[in-house]
Amino acid sequence: MKIFLYLLVLFFFSGVSSFAGSAVDVDSVQADFVQEKNLPILARPLVSTGKFLFQAPGSLRWEYYSPLSSVLLMNNGQVRKFVKHEGEFVEEHGMGLNSMQIVLQEITGWLDGEITDTPTFLAKRTEKDTIVLTPRQEVLAKIISGIELKLQGESGLMESVTLYEGENSFTRMVFSNSRLNVILPDENFKKP
Repeated sequence: MKIFLYLLVLFFFSGVSSFAGSAVDVDSVQADFVQEKNLPILARPLVSTGKFLFQAPGSLRWEYYSPLSSVLLMNNGQVRKFVKHEGEFVEEHGMGLNSMQIVLQEITGWLDGEITDTPTFLAKRTEKDTIVLTPRQEVLAKIISGIELKLQGESGLMESVTLYEGENSFTRMVFSNSRLNVILPDENFKKP
């Protein structure tokens, strides 16, 4: 469950436009992603693929297609996780869902345009298209040493997010087919 907490931070997808200098109204975001998990113990990165959906004010769908099918949903403040077993999605229950709910609620604020210094992160622009987030709290800094957000031009959408988890360990997500403010049916956030 700890790995999901790390990955949830990667929902930084849009809303950096206020920090980037151009205002973009974000009602929804949809994108495909490729995730690479790099660890010193791995001979090559672990690669996953999936789709990300966000609907303001607080609905998320984070779906992995491969190598393992799973779906994380947030709708009306409720967080649910499903994993595919024998061809069907089965809901998982556990204590980790409460902490995920707290993190997801903060992330939905970021998606609504609140990428600035927060009680959790310091935000700093290092290049025209790059924002670096540094944890303020020592407890979090032991897990995540930093997050690098690469922007797609003036749109405010993310090109990639890199989560640094320690020396020689990082997770990078590269987004493609990004679409802003498309109509997303509510069913996307209710069931896998």
